[in-house]
Amino acid sequence: MEERAELDSILPYLPLEIGSSRRLLWPSKVVEALEAMSKGPDHSRVNCGEVLSIAISDIRASLSLADPLAPSAPQGYALFFDELMSRPDATNWFAQHIPKLANLLLRLPFLIDVHYQNAQTCGYGLRILGQQQSGVVLLSQELIGALLACSLFCLFPTCNRGLRHLPTINFDQLFASLYDSYSENQENKLRCIVHYFRRICLQMPTGSVSFERKLLSLGHHPLQSCVSYPDAGFWTESTIPLCPFQVRSSGLIEDHAIETLEVDFANKYLGGGALNRGCVQEEIRFMINPELIAGMLFLPSMADNESIEIVGAERFSDYTGYASSFRFAGDYVDKRSVDFLGRRKTRIVAIDALCSPRMKQYKLKYLLRETNKAFCGFLDQSKYSQYMRLFKIMNTEQLNETSSLLVETNDEGSRTEELGKSDEKCGQLKDPENYIGIATGNWGCGAFGGDPELKTIIQWLAASQALRPFISYYTFGLEALQSLDQVSEWIISQKWNVGDLWNMLIEYSSQKLRGETNVGFFTWLLPSLRK
Repeated sequence: MEERAELDSILPYLPLEIGSSRRLLWPSKVVEALEAMSKGPDHSRVNCGEVLSIAISDIRASLSLADPLAPSAPQGYALFFDELMSRPDATNWFAQHIPKLANLLLRLPFLIDVHYQNAQTCGYGLRILGQQQSGVVLLSQELIGALLACSLFCLFPTCNRGLRHLPTINFDQLFASLYDSYSENQENKLRCIVHYFRRICLQMPTGSVSFERKLLSLGHHPLQSCVSYPDAGFWTESTIPLCPFQVRSSGLIEDHAIETLEVDFANKYLGGGALNRGCVQEEIRFMINPELIAGMLFLPSMADNESIEIVGAERFSDYTGYASSFRFAGDYVDKRSVDFLGRRKTRIVAIDALCSPRMKQYKLKYLLRETNKAFCGFLDQSKYSQYMRLFKIMNTEQLNETSSLLVETNDEGSRTEELGKSDEKCGQLKDPENYIGIATGNWGCGAFGGDPELKTIIQWLAASQALRPFISYYTFGLEALQSLDQVSEWIISQKWNVGDLWNMLIEYSSQKLRGETNVGFFTWLLPSLRK
């Protein structure tokens, strides 16, 4: 019954029919078209972008998809594959890779059937994970490849997605925007996507990726054991020590040397503008790790008490630049190890910040919203309650001494990290198997317009309260954070806990709102920073 409920929830959003035996299948005309395409361009005549767009339209007609594609999508396919791609690469794409993608699409019903058979025992089946529904979907990389091939061919029905607050999933806008207003970064986003398809056509990955909707409970959930949404008093009274804070003035979150929870500076709609014209932190991550896009199929927008954690997405592309300067820089071989579920040890958490908050970001309501949003993302609910019980029987001073993370940076910039010595109880808090800190940066700043000093402290509070062993903060050279190292070292020297730092942030924000200070939080806290 659970399998049927999961299938029923996702079925309206899949391009498949359900047969008499409750098995999914393609309509017969679609099978004919895909089988022809799988035999190569000599048989299907699909040998260029223009003809590919016609073939896509024909398949969509066979699926009776009423919702139109973006008007310029056909021209976008033709522009990319017939003009921007080199002739040898295009010939190879249509001769070798399009037939393999057609075969992969033909396997989609079988892959989904196998998926539900495997998911029966764990409850991780493909379904719409709606708002206020915590849960996990676990997909094989092969199934993800087939789903993304549907996106490339624009086969997902989209007419009811807006009603469920689901993001864009087909690639028509991605191609249309290339034609409507050409830019090099948009072309290079597509180069990343095409490279992903080339890679899986050459050798299909055999691992899996999990997508988890996490939430802080807004009330009593009889079927969910979630940590409650904290109020201001919770943060004011917290005696949890601040975790070690590492400042990275160079480097990238995705290149962090050890396993961490890597923060996606997300839109409330997962992926943001990845499948449109967006090309900042979240969108770039979705291009170099395209398996993240699969989550956009079944994960509606995030509420204020929610986050999304994705484990196992493989990286396929290297890149340079950011925003308008973003460029595909060739193949990337992901060498991260895998866990017992076959997931690469890449953990990405999507948390959405307030957009253009201006002065309201200093109001208690919104400070609480941002801190709880980060806390939701950073929290491992499966361990938190146990760890908090352990914390209550431990002396705060003892925990400060035993939870230290020693961080050294050598001349070449490599990091060495070691656990501080611990007694038996603290060893439980710092289980080496789960010694996973936070790698983040200027979340909610940049395009979203947040105060970077404020957001830095908010994330530090959230990581500490979530009992993460450290936070590595990548400043990306932001001038406003030049003194971050000095400030964080000073705060650590004061031996403050979460409540102490939260109360200082509240006092500063109150003064900011009353017009009693016009300096940033760092200078307010450390007047010696004034120039």
